[in-house]
Amino acid sequence: MTAPKSNRIALVLGTRPELVKLTDLIRLLGPTAHLIHTGQHYDEELSGRFLTELGLPEPTYLTGIGGKPRAVQISAALAQLDELFTAEPPLAVVVQGDTNAALAGALAANARGIPLLHVEAGLRSHDRNMPEEHNRVLIDRIADVLCAATGDNRANLLAEGVADDRIEITGNTVVEAVHNQLPGADTRAALLRTHGLTADAYVLATVHRPENTDSPEALRAILTELAALATDDRPVVLPLHPRTRARIEAAGLTGLLAPLTVTAPLGYSEFLALARHAALLVSDSGGIQEECTVLGRPLVVVRRSTERPEAMADFADLVQPGPAIGAAARRRLAEGRAGLDRLAALPSPFGDGLASDRIAELLARIAAPELATAA
Repeated sequence: MTAPKSNRIALVLGTRPELVKLTDLIRLLGPTAHLIHTGQHYDEELSGRFLTELGLPEPTYLTGIGGKPRAVQISAALAQLDELFTAEPPLAVVVQGDTNAALAGALAANARGIPLLHVEAGLRSHDRNMPEEHNRVLIDRIADVLCAATGDNRANLLAEGVADDRIEITGNTVVEAVHNQLPGADTRAALLRTHGLTADAYVLATVHRPENTDSPEALRAILTELAALATDDRPVVLPLHPRTRARIEAAGLTGLLAPLTVTAPLGYSEFLALARHAALLVSDSGGIQEECTVLGRPLVVVRRSTERPEAMADFADLVQPGPAIGAAARRRLAEGRAGLDRLAALPSPFGDGLASDRIAELLARIAAPELATAA
């Protein structure tokens, strides 16, 4: 006997960036939203705090996934999601981006014939060494509605033979996430005082990607370049993820942290506040490549490749670990106030801040007619 469908929409996620980017959509869906957290990146200090800070409902948690190899994460999540979707089939499933959680959610929806919507479809790095590239390509092949953030993303999908009527250009939900989560000017000023920082006179850096943290050589090169950028008048602030700290200690590189201003991981709003007033950002994060375009700040991206070339046109430079980091950073810093003003005047290539509204409308269309008025 087939279980009756619920009147809810399942949003499957497993990492902090997904929480951030789906927050406004979850709010728009209200009680219709059923948040399912695979636990891919769950820990109370980080993920638990993000849920509280973003005001999100308590998710349904899967078990036995965090810290496991990629194949185990996907298979374990898929098995548990299939049980959930069998017992209470949702009207539709939403996945965001290119995580193992997103792929598991997509496969589970596809296996049960549940309409699948992919937020942030069509990103391509053309780098087969990236597990995320395989995830995003697979999700895009089976999604019923592909929400492309930009025209370039749509072009990528069309080039791969995806039918045009499955693609919608929505913009990227990161734009409204930044607008809604960035603290006001007074709060930002207080946060700078708390950290002992002066606006436009510090560098803010993050390092977390395995391609950088799992290689002692890459990690040494990055920390060496960051340390060389730090001066008495221009500190380099490094919020340090526990995993990155562990890799630094294991590689015997702790001494390279001495010239840096190391902090504990920051909440999303606090991070945005510091990023908004940084003279320069240095990071291997995908999300920061988008956020810098909304904040109007320059970024040095430390990666082999990027799936967000839109940011590279004006806001960011792509470099590999080594002296190229310092060269790109000093070039951006030398632009000073004129460079910051130029970026601040540019619109973000990732949209107008209405992506979540457009996605909610698309969900109402594919999920059930009775949701059209609610969305």
